[in-house]
Amino acid sequence: MRKNLWLLAIAQGLFLTNNVVFIAINGLVGLALAPVAWMATLPVMGYVVGGAMSTGLVARSQRRWGRKTSFQLGLLVALLTALLCALALYLRSFWLLVAGTVIAGYYSANGQLYRFAAAELAPPSFREKAVSLVLAGGLIGAVIGPNLANHTREAMAAPFLASYLALSVVALVSMAVMAGIRFPPEPKQAAGAGGGRPLGEIMRQPVFIVSTLGAALGYGVMNLLMAATPLAMDVCGMPFSDVALVLEWHVIGMFAPGFFTGHLIKRFGVLPVMGAGVVLNLACILIALSGQDLHQFLVALFLLGVGWNFLFHRQHHAGDAGLPPGRKGQGPGGDQLRGVRDDGADVLRLGCAGDDAGLGAAEPGLAGAGAADRCGPAVAGPAPSPRGARRRCRADLSRGGPGCSSRVWCAHDECLP
Repeated sequence: MRKNLWLLAIAQGLFLTNNVVFIAINGLVGLALAPVAWMATLPVMGYVVGGAMSTGLVARSQRRWGRKTSFQLGLLVALLTALLCALALYLRSFWLLVAGTVIAGYYSANGQLYRFAAAELAPPSFREKAVSLVLAGGLIGAVIGPNLANHTREAMAAPFLASYLALSVVALVSMAVMAGIRFPPEPKQAAGAGGGRPLGEIMRQPVFIVSTLGAALGYGVMNLLMAATPLAMDVCGMPFSDVALVLEWHVIGMFAPGFFTGHLIKRFGVLPVMGAGVVLNLACILIALSGQDLHQFLVALFLLGVGWNFLFHRQHHAGDAGLPPGRKGQGPGGDQLRGVRDDGADVLRLGCAGDDAGLGAAEPGLAGAGAADRCGPAVAGPAPSPRGARRRCRADLSRGGPGCSSRVWCAHDECLP
């Protein structure tokens, strides 16, 4: 079990390596190739939108072939699209570069599921630590990604051509790592069990709405500033080594808090931690607006990373509490609702990263049918729930507990004793 988790943590780090390099270089390469400057962030947008558009396809592949095969397929896409982006840069084809990043979004949609697969590789008593361990693997990407982009920038005639080729090597290493992981078989749905409540009904729950808004705010502000920062620093005349340093500390801010945010949630609750994420986002914006020196970029992006951690990953706890017991990550089928909450919310936060960098472009922004709800007759009719039971359930959720998971789930998201 521990071996599988460590390998998955390495795969997560390599996934973040790919993401950080893409964020670091796609805007700058786009600026060099775009027919007009305001289009510079379209390659960054393509990667995010491609990931959101791929969630349904990833869902079907996970259900049909399981975790491992689907993850390896995503890595194959990562390999081919890295080569396609290198070809686009070599040919100086802007639209081929955009197409390559959109297709690469399929790998992003797969990689977003690594943290959920971690829970399946550990016993229930170790699942929270297992997810934290795999998320902490992102620190590998925090160090390797920016430095890889920096040291390969001038390795070939065209700037960043070697960076894309290096990502193809990263994809091959990831495929070797993934080959060593043994995932448990997907849980089988009981005979005669229904498909669970309609997705729309679950999405109307207040806890789901709050978690979606948290994801949209955390991911939206982060991607907007992440896309704009390399361009803004380039416009300010800073060397790319400074860009790499800022992005390195940004990604450290994203994943290093994973070692202790679980304890904060248990002590203060989910919503207070998400509120702290909002405050950190506001502090990031104020610092970013205060000047154009290196330390201002560095501190602003670090706070942005920590705020994203509190908002984006902590809403995962709140959002899961809004799912019936049969849909809380029980195999690949349990990821559909998280995808709606995560990647779906990401598409809603289209911003103007190029404009913020002084250029003028738009920068935007999981899977499965799910196991059957174990609701019994409670789903069939709107049986009223005692007010005290609701209070106990919500109080438990606010402290980061399982909420209603130990009680019978009824049709309108309330709990029966």
